[in-house]
Amino acid sequence: MAKVQCVYKVMPEDAETDLEQLKQNIEEKIDVDDFQEEEVAFGLKAIKVSTITSDEEGGTDAVEEKLNGIEEVQSVELEHFDKL
Repeated sequence: MAKVQCVYKVMPEDAETDLEQLKQNIEEKIDVDDFQEEEVAFGLKAIKVSTITSDEEGGTDAVEEKLNGIEEVQSVELEHFDKL
């Protein structure tokens, strides 16, 4: 099966969302290679999540579904992916 390295931009519900807790919640759902934070506006920060998935695990759609299922997440956008 093909492996894919993905970077998702995860938007929290609001600027008051605890990003460290959100990162822990993300790690409970998926295997995370790296986190980065990105300033958006008015104190709101997005979390960029890097992970590796495979077609066997459902691919990028399955990861996106898991991330969207987290309560503090407003939206998820696949920003980049590379086949390995």
